[in-house]
Amino acid sequence: MTNYLIYLLIGYLIGSIPFALVIGLVFYKKDIRNYGSGNLGGSNAGRVLGKKAGFAVIALDVLKAIIPVLIVAVFVDYDLAIATGLGAAIGHCYPLYAHFKGGKAVATSFGYVGAITVFDPKQFILLLIVPLIILYLVVKTTKYVSVGSMVSFGMVMILSYFVQSNLTLSISFTFLWLFIIYRHIPNIKKLRNHTETKVTW
Repeated sequence: MTNYLIYLLIGYLIGSIPFALVIGLVFYKKDIRNYGSGNLGGSNAGRVLGKKAGFAVIALDVLKAIIPVLIVAVFVDYDLAIATGLGAAIGHCYPLYAHFKGGKAVATSFGYVGAITVFDPKQFILLLIVPLIILYLVVKTTKYVSVGSMVSFGMVMILSYFVQSNLTLSISFTFLWLFIIYRHIPNIKKLRNHTETKVTW
């Protein structure tokens, strides 16, 4: 248990790196926490800073899960890599270096999924590629990133119970899906009130 907590903490510290805040301040002289939804995620960065900044933030948020999870999975232990990925997602939402106000865990969670399933082509395709296609199609159709995020990671969670046998991994995906839903409660309320912001970038 101690090892799991250690690697959960390692993942959290890496996941806490607020790339949206760094890019906004360094390259655009803007603190994106003061604009749009106020979230330190790729969607808000895209709305506030533009498409290039949005994609850069998404890529970096994905990498801050991929790199530590892969390193731990290859050189330490697969189950400890699961703890690392969970820590990274939590750190992204509640970053130590940005007053615990971060993003909504979607990009970092998908980075974790990609890193932890890359060793099995079937899992990689069904748990990452297929849900990402679903994410694209839902956002393309509805223009709501929030809807695409919740639906696509729900697909990750459901499929994980059928395409692989590691119960710890499936439970971690279930936790992350519920966590993503929780982080999107304000968006769900806006969807119900028809005030949710649509993607324009």
